[in-house]
Amino acid sequence: MSNNLGMDVRKSPRSRVRIDSKIRYFQQEAIGRVINISRTGLALELVGKLPAAAGSQVVIENDDIGHLEGVVRWNYGGRIGVMFRPNSNSIAKIAAYFRNFHQEVRPVLKG
Repeated sequence: MSNNLGMDVRKSPRSRVRIDSKIRYFQQEAIGRVINISRTGLALELVGKLPAAAGSQVVIENDDIGHLEGVVRWNYGGRIGVMFRPNSNSIAKIAAYFRNFHQEVRPVLKG
């Protein structure tokens, strides 16, 4: 799917989640939380900084899904977007996650 400006846009709907994770880029590691996920990618909110540029390969690890391999799509403002590598078993793990464990997280209202 593309918008009227010819830019790539999301191809798969995202679901809000809160999954504590680690992301590894070469020898660097950052702690964060997956804040949304789809069958093709995810977004993480990082505690620290990770200098991974778009196109960089990264590995995400968490207790809920396991070991996921992907490519950075964007990295901005303490958040990073990752698209899963299509030739890895990451897509099968995500499908199993949605089938067996996923629960949509609703925002908490602050009063």
